[in-house]
Amino acid sequence: MLVGCGDLPRPFAGRPGANALRLATPPPARLTVPPPTQAMLPGSDAVHMAQDLADALVGNELPAFARDPRPGDWQVHMSTTLSGQTVKPRYMLVDADGHQRGDVAGDPIPAGAWAAGDAATLHEAAASAAPRITSLMRAIDATMKQSDPNSLYNRPARIFLAGVTGAPGDGDPSLVREMGRQLPQTGDLLVKTAADADFIVQGRVKATALPGGQEQIEIHWIVNDNAGHEAGDVAQGHDFPQGALDRFWGDVAEAVAEEAAGGVHEVITNWSGRKAAKAPGNTKK
Repeated sequence: MLVGCGDLPRPFAGRPGANALRLATPPPARLTVPPPTQAMLPGSDAVHMAQDLADALVGNELPAFARDPRPGDWQVHMSTTLSGQTVKPRYMLVDADGHQRGDVAGDPIPAGAWAAGDAATLHEAAASAAPRITSLMRAIDATMKQSDPNSLYNRPARIFLAGVTGAPGDGDPSLVREMGRQLPQTGDLLVKTAADADFIVQGRVKATALPGGQEQIEIHWIVNDNAGHEAGDVAQGHDFPQGALDRFWGDVAEAVAEEAAGGVHEVITNWSGRKAAKAPGNTKK
């Protein structure tokens, strides 16, 4: 029966799936954006600029807040210099210990519009600066991970395979068995308890009847970090003749696991910051 179904297509060969590729890098330290006092803006406009910048950073997947810093916060300090009829912004990242960790320049702004506190000008300045600050923050984060021998940047990830649910026939145990074989081949390690894991992987299968005697098998491999945050969802799907997998999965489970393991590894690689982009500007250790 399985031979008649043919091989499961390999939709993850070279690309672990759209959900995996969309993943953000690990959440950076929390950022606060205090109203700038050295940006040639009056008090109310400085507050608006801080809020615009925090909102733009959140849009770039950095947890940022327009407020005075609290213990443990990193900060974005904005300053400006005047050059003729142009204002040149600069954004400095300061860590929780008060050390300057790097800075990036913003786009030049007409001095008149800046001095007037024009709302559109402030918003545009924040929008253009946010991606540069985000890249800088992630480059700093990657540098910190590279220097830490215990960081996931420098060691294999420990994975706990929490099982598979929802598959017809012997799909649940077959997928668990094959994923248990495939995951270590990516270079990561399988552990026996969730307490020892950096990441927990759980499979969820859904079978849906289709017209023409077909059945869609949809598989999601949910990857959570050890704090319970979802790192990614590696999704697979294929149509089979109705009931083809109601008993034995056989080679189908092997094909699914071979491709899914690569997707899971890609999720973990992204979440661990191993592919952090190089930032513009200067960075300091």
